[in-house]
Amino acid sequence: MNDTPVYQFVFLRHGESLGNAQSRWQGQSDYPLTDKGRAQVRALAERWKAEQAKFDLIISSPLGRAKETAEIIAEALQAPLEFDPIWLERAIGEMEGLTAEEVRQKPRPPYVTPYDPVGGDGEGDWALFLRAGQALHNLLRRPPGSYLIVSHGGLLNQLMHAVIGIAPHVDPSGVRFRFENTAFARVFYHPPQHRWVIDAVNDHAHWNFNG
Repeated sequence: MNDTPVYQFVFLRHGESLGNAQSRWQGQSDYPLTDKGRAQVRALAERWKAEQAKFDLIISSPLGRAKETAEIIAEALQAPLEFDPIWLERAIGEMEGLTAEEVRQKPRPPYVTPYDPVGGDGEGDWALFLRAGQALHNLLRRPPGSYLIVSHGGLLNQLMHAVIGIAPHVDPSGVRFRFENTAFARVFYHPPQHRWVIDAVNDHAHWNFNG
């Protein structure tokens, strides 16, 4: 029997929010879940109950769309819950709250590096990558166990980059990890071998889950 310590991390994006439904760039602005978003979260909770999923701890961004997602799942699975602002969505400066069309109409600088801020004073790719790396480091300072992280698409994309060791590229056409609403990635970390195992990415099979 293998008794070596293992971490299981499930990285979950929140359910559909009002900002998502309105095609807004949300950033760290606070938007609630829509009824559709709540239904997505309940479907995921029912799926995990059927699969007998267990989490030692749920850690969530304090923004309302993530907070409500985490609270629904924590109640369904009877798991402890805490909030940590390191899991907030990317700050996007003056673009927060704009619709996707309004963002497209804004003039763009001729050249942008990963070190440049977004939206005037928001987080550039490198700043977001460093925050994601610190969040991952904080997780690994906890004891081995099973953790559910409820966060946001922008941060979770950079978190997966941190897991596989890919820093932001100047060319924006590089690797991107997509997370639909209530989609999750499941990864395992084996400390003795310093080995990451990616088990699932963008899993949202529960959208059609009927129990």
